[in-house]
Amino acid sequence: MATELPYKPRQGEIPTDPGVYRFRDAQGRVLYVGKAKNLRQRLSNYFAPLRTLHERTRRMVTTAASVEWTVVPTDVDSLQLEYMWIKEFDPPFNVRYKDDKSYPFMAITLADEAPRVIVTRNRRIPGAKYFGPYPKVWAVHDTIDLMIKVFPIRTCSDASYRKAMATGRPCFPGQIGKCGGPCSMRVTIAEHRAVVDDFIAFMEGGDERFTRDLTRRMQEASAAMDYESAAKHRDQLASIDAVLGRSALVLPQDEDADLFGIAEDELSAAIQHFVIRGGRVRGVRASTLDKEIDISGPDLVDQILQRVYGDASGEQVPRRVLVPSLPEDSAELEEWLRERRGKKVEIAVAQRGQRAELMRNASLNAQQALIRHKTRRSSDYTTRSQALTDLQEALGLSEAPLRIECYDISHLGGTNVVASMVVFEDGLPRKDQYRSFNIAETTDDTDSMYQVLTRRLAHIDAPDQVETLALVGAEGAEGAALRDAGAAVAIDPEGPVVTERRKPRFAYRPQLLIVDGGKPQVEAAARALRDAGRTDIGLAGIAKRLEELWLPGDDYPVILPRTSEALYLVQRLRDEAHRFAITHQRKRRRRDITSILGEVPGLGAARIKALLRHFGSVAALRRADAEEIQEVQGIGPALAEAICAHLSGGAAERGQARPAAETVETAPQDEPTGIASR
Repeated sequence: MATELPYKPRQGEIPTDPGVYRFRDAQGRVLYVGKAKNLRQRLSNYFAPLRTLHERTRRMVTTAASVEWTVVPTDVDSLQLEYMWIKEFDPPFNVRYKDDKSYPFMAITLADEAPRVIVTRNRRIPGAKYFGPYPKVWAVHDTIDLMIKVFPIRTCSDASYRKAMATGRPCFPGQIGKCGGPCSMRVTIAEHRAVVDDFIAFMEGGDERFTRDLTRRMQEASAAMDYESAAKHRDQLASIDAVLGRSALVLPQDEDADLFGIAEDELSAAIQHFVIRGGRVRGVRASTLDKEIDISGPDLVDQILQRVYGDASGEQVPRRVLVPSLPEDSAELEEWLRERRGKKVEIAVAQRGQRAELMRNASLNAQQALIRHKTRRSSDYTTRSQALTDLQEALGLSEAPLRIECYDISHLGGTNVVASMVVFEDGLPRKDQYRSFNIAETTDDTDSMYQVLTRRLAHIDAPDQVETLALVGAEGAEGAALRDAGAAVAIDPEGPVVTERRKPRFAYRPQLLIVDGGKPQVEAAARALRDAGRTDIGLAGIAKRLEELWLPGDDYPVILPRTSEALYLVQRLRDEAHRFAITHQRKRRRRDITSILGEVPGLGAARIKALLRHFGSVAALRRADAEEIQEVQGIGPALAEAICAHLSGGAAERGQARPAAETVETAPQDEPTGIASR
């Protein structure tokens, strides 16, 4: 591969002004649009030596055939031009936004002669005022049913309204008390418009003046013995309380803000957008995006805000926008939003108090949404089959990888080194076949990977196990002996004794091995395959940060498309192997110190627990002398000396390597999590 791009501009050709740039391919298609305060400084990052570029960035610049830029007067202009070009060209390497679904809104059609309230998913009704989004359609209908009891506005269709106004007969919803517009023949157009204004005022801020006014009217009617009117006002108060109860007060009552919780990994991000008006969460919207170019957290916030507010009207832009981290051009974004709102807009980080608590809630929801986004496809057989086919084609395998094993190494500062093996068959995890390995001595992660695979490959194609099936009576010495040996016993005194050959699960050959790591780990795994004489097993490594697949002997990795089903499958394998390794490593550390202390005469479980609670960590306990250990309740001088002697002497013994044959652990059937144990 060439070290420089043929279309790289000449030195000094790129201006230092703010502007927007576009990368195009050989056919003229726009691949990527970006903005910069200093075009020369930003574009020079793309034309650095190719070996230093992020893998996904390198794929973009090598796909492109030219780059062009447009200088603009201010940074705010660059924001506007970038957004316009992204909307116009839909570049494949910019972040790809996907709403999880189309959300229902409550809309008031203010452009009509007699505005009505409707449930809609259309955000482009001329002159309409929107509230939401709501999570479910029934939630909008329930809110409207409660609201029209307090603010009776029009709910009937336009056809019913025109017919009622032309004939002078109330519309059908008006006859049954479900419509309070002029078509009900109870109010004029002007009176109805005043009720609509009150409806909007309440929805925008939950104005307490309506509660105080209704309470006063109810008390006056009750004092005048007009109990029918008092009951009506009482029911209206109950409706207001029900609407307010649906959205708890999360911020001060004068707070109008949009809060964005974001969870991301190397390839995707999930966004939870909380719409807060009058201190209450009035709507929640979830969306996901795919990242084609490596993009940091602040830059991601920049892209999200442009996406959300690019087409927003002034009333849709709040006074404050709360984000997890400030983008570099936050001042320009504030000016860009101020132009849309017509008033000052603040972009801030939620750092403390109620805002920080709400941000944690939004971020937690975003994290769960990201997990759902990544695992949703595994529930469908068709998508699993497509994932295996895509993986076969991308890696050049001779057969579909119906059985895939993924390996990860875990340690704590070079100590307690363990490895995990997770198994997926037909795209689904087989937790009963997970394995854990303890590694007694190793030089680094590549040596650990070589040891683990050498041991695992030695078990492939092992001889079949013979299982005895005794069809004898459940009673008697013969049946008891067979049961003790693990044989299946049936109640048939006259039945013969038969045998059945079964292949050990650990002996099944995988079609693909995946190791967690880049080129060094892959080469170590390839060496283990060569030494074992296995040429019928595919091999790939997945880098933790870049999410690309490395093949043995290749100088550059395989980049799977961001929408590939294979990529989601490989990610799940890597994440599961990492989780399994970490869990086992932590359990082993706890088991080690407990078993070591348990060897001290006179030291029981209660005293071990008291020691660990007192010192807070194993490292602190190892550093303590006998006098410090005596401070623990129940530990005398003799026992403290014995503990010190045992910990210091046990360290040397634990440094000795155990035979490799003793280090393979299996996941027992009665542990659904697959955690290994001896």
